[in-house]
Amino acid sequence: MGKFKFTREYEFRASPKVLYQYISTPSGLQQWFASKVKYVNDGNFDFVWDNESHPARLTSQRLNKATKFDFLNDEQRGNYVEFKLEQSELTNATFFKIIDYSDISDASELEDLWDGMIDKLREIVGG
Repeated sequence: MGKFKFTREYEFRASPKVLYQYISTPSGLQQWFASKVKYVNDGNFDFVWDNESHPARLTSQRLNKATKFDFLNDEQRGNYVEFKLEQSELTNATFFKIIDYSDISDASELEDLWDGMIDKLREIVGG
């Protein structure tokens, strides 16, 4: 089965600096993205969903701009999730772009999943 690239962009009324902590730190990611997030060592993280561990490596990071996590276990080899933050100079809104590259090819399912997580993040940051 091939990989599927899902991309979605969300508008926030919060600065990239505020949002960045929620895409780059275990405590921030745990609040909206996974039920548990642990920093293991040397850029390695452990994400837990449904009591199942999903090791990942932080492979790209730009302060207040972006992070990318590549998943490491055999079933998810080649899968990644990338978060990008861009601020509009015209409106001052921040656009939060998600790129989810995985085995899940149902765009509707992924849209519902990400919409739910982003709603949770909006409640936290108020944006």
